[in-house]
Amino acid sequence: MSVTQADIGLIGLAVMGENLVLNMANNGFSVAVFNRTVSKVDDFVQTRAAGKAILGAHTLQELVASLKRPRRVMTMVKAGPAVDQLIEQLIPLLEPGDIIIDGGNSWFEDTQRRQKQVESRGLLYIGTGVSGGEEGALRGPSIMPGGSPAAWPHVKPILQAIAAKVNGEPCCDWVGSDGAGHFVKMVHNGIEYGDMQLICEAYDLLKRGLGMTAQELHDIFSIWNKGELDSYLIEITAKVFTRTDSETGRPLVDVILDAAGQKGTGKWTSSIALDLGVPVTLITESVFARIMAAHKEERVAASKKLRGPKSAYRGDRAKFIESIRQALFVAKICSYAQGFALLKSASDKYGWKLNLGQLAMLWRGGCIIRAAFLTQIRDAFSRRKAPANLLLDPNFKKIVVRGQGSLRRVIQQAAKLGIPVPCFGAALAYFDSYRSEVLPANLLQAQRDFFGAHTYERVDKPRGQFFHTEWMD
Repeated sequence: MSVTQADIGLIGLAVMGENLVLNMANNGFSVAVFNRTVSKVDDFVQTRAAGKAILGAHTLQELVASLKRPRRVMTMVKAGPAVDQLIEQLIPLLEPGDIIIDGGNSWFEDTQRRQKQVESRGLLYIGTGVSGGEEGALRGPSIMPGGSPAAWPHVKPILQAIAAKVNGEPCCDWVGSDGAGHFVKMVHNGIEYGDMQLICEAYDLLKRGLGMTAQELHDIFSIWNKGELDSYLIEITAKVFTRTDSETGRPLVDVILDAAGQKGTGKWTSSIALDLGVPVTLITESVFARIMAAHKEERVAASKKLRGPKSAYRGDRAKFIESIRQALFVAKICSYAQGFALLKSASDKYGWKLNLGQLAMLWRGGCIIRAAFLTQIRDAFSRRKAPANLLLDPNFKKIVVRGQGSLRRVIQQAAKLGIPVPCFGAALAYFDSYRSEVLPANLLQAQRDFFGAHTYERVDKPRGQFFHTEWMD
C-alpha cells in the first residue's frame, strides 16, 4: 500500500515497537517508521509490514517530513540517556504544536523534566505507560498517557483505537499532567511484581509442601482462575504447567533455573514509596525475593550447611489447598491496597488528581495484571466517600477479615515446612499493622530520644508538641 503522509511516526523497531505499528495499521492508521539500524526498517517494511499503510524512513528528517501536522512522533527506545539523545535530535526538526510521545518505561521524574524541556521549545510531550507485553502491543495493550494536556486530543483517537477493549470501552484514557502516566505504569509494574511472587509462593507450597505434580498444579490453577482469582497471571500459570521439555521429557517448569531477573520498575516503586512515606512492604519483599533468587550459587552452597525442618504436610490436603487459595486472594488485596495508597500519595504531592477508580479500569484488559476483581476496586473508589485505604472499603474489608484466618494458617504451616513466603508474611504484617491502634513505635521514639535527643510526642498532649527527656542522671 502506497503511503506518502502518515498519521503518526514511530521510532524503535524492537518487537514491542513493531507490534504497536502493526496494531496501528490494522486499526486504519498510516505509520512512518524509523530505527537507528536502518536495515531493520527495510526488513520490517518488506516482511511483517508488507502490504500495509506503513512507510519506512532512513533518517529522522525523512520520518518527520512524512508526517501530517501536527506531527506525532512516538519513541519506543530503551529508557534513560537514549530517550534524551533522541529528543535532542527531534526538537530541531519539529514545529510548534508537534508532539513527542515516549512509550518506554521511563522514570517519571525524567518525564517531568523532558516535558518542561520540550514545551519550552513550543512542542508538546506525552509520557505513556504501555502494558501487555509483545502480544498486548499487537492485539491491544493497556495504555496510560500523561504529560501536556493539550496533546491529548491529537493522540486520543489513535491510542484509544489500538488499546484493549473491555465491553467496548478502551483500556486507555488520560491519566494526568507531566509524569503521571509513567508513574502509574511504574506502580502497575510494582503490583505485578507482588502478584507474581504471591503466585510463586502458592506454587511452592503446593509443589514442595504437598508434592503436587505438574498436572495437579495445572488443575488447581485452572480451577482458581474460574473464581475470584480470575486473572491473566493465574491463567498463564495454569498453562505453564502443561508444557513438557522436549529434551528431558520433564515438565518444562522443573527444568527452568530458579534465578529471577528484573528490569528495575519494581525497585523504582519501592524507592519512591520510601521518599513519599508509603509502606509498600509486599511489593518491596517481591523485589527482594527476586534478588535472593538471583544468588543461586550462594544458596546452593548454603543449603548444604544450614538445616531446616524436613517434615511433610500431614493434615487435610483439600482444606490446605483452599486455605492457600483464600490466602492468595487476601494477600493480593493487601498488595493492591499498597499500590493504590502510593498512587494517592503521589497524586496529592504532584497535583495530578488521579482518578483511582478509572485507573483500575485501564488495567481490566491488555495488561499483565488484568483481573476480574479490578471492577470491585473501581466500585470502591467510585463510592460517594472513597476509602482512605482499599482495606477500609466495605466489600474488601469483609473479604480480608473473613479470609485472614487462612492467611495466618498458611504462614504458620509454611514456617513448619521451612518454605519461605515473604510476600504472604508481608501481607499479614501490613494488615495487622494497619489495623493496630497501638504499635511499639513509642519505645522506638524513647530510644531515639535517649541516644540522639530526637524528641517525642505524648499521648496526653496535642499532636505537634514535642518533648525531650534527660535519660541519664
